[in-house]
Amino acid sequence: MFTDRTAAGMILAERLKKYEGQPGVILAVPRGGVPVAYAVAKELGLPLDLLLTKKIGHPVNREYAIGAVSLTDAFVIPHRGVSQFYIDQEIKTIRQRLKEMYRKFMGDKEPESLTGKTVIVIDDGIATGNTLLGTINMLRKNNPAKIVIAVPVASDSAVEKLSKVADELIAVLIPEEFYGVGAFYENFEQVTDEEVMYYLDKWRRETKKAG
Repeated sequence: MFTDRTAAGMILAERLKKYEGQPGVILAVPRGGVPVAYAVAKELGLPLDLLLTKKIGHPVNREYAIGAVSLTDAFVIPHRGVSQFYIDQEIKTIRQRLKEMYRKFMGDKEPESLTGKTVIVIDDGIATGNTLLGTINMLRKNNPAKIVIAVPVASDSAVEKLSKVADELIAVLIPEEFYGVGAFYENFEQVTDEEVMYYLDKWRRETKKAG
């Protein structure tokens, strides 16, 4: 059981010590992954950026993912009855939304280059891992040296699924009985946009001071 997300991040950072000072990038999954990633980035001295992706929902059932979109890429699993026109429109709409979100949190900053680097993807926990599957496929296109998924808690099924696509998966807790990510935190209140900006600003100030 973790006190809150930043406390979980400090524990997770201990498991990631071997990456300290190496050419790498921490990618936080907003919003819940940002406080966790802040603590890890601070401990390891690595750049912190956001991993913005959103699923493409099936036209008949929007909750059912048929792919995912990032700021620069898309990953689609072909489905019968889903037109290319629908997919193209969804990619365009979602990407615009992601760009606005990135600008809101990161300003005019260009996203970190991932080529040849160890990319550490951090969230506050993983229940199914389905969304991350498409995300990892898109990250591979940036030719990183290594992709590491690191979380405080994950279900056994998600670990099994994602271990096949990531180079390394680190989870502090992999409980036998998984009741949802929030069950393993004392404080698991929803992270607001303001909190995301607070942690990103704090990290920027501390990095500038250290530099």
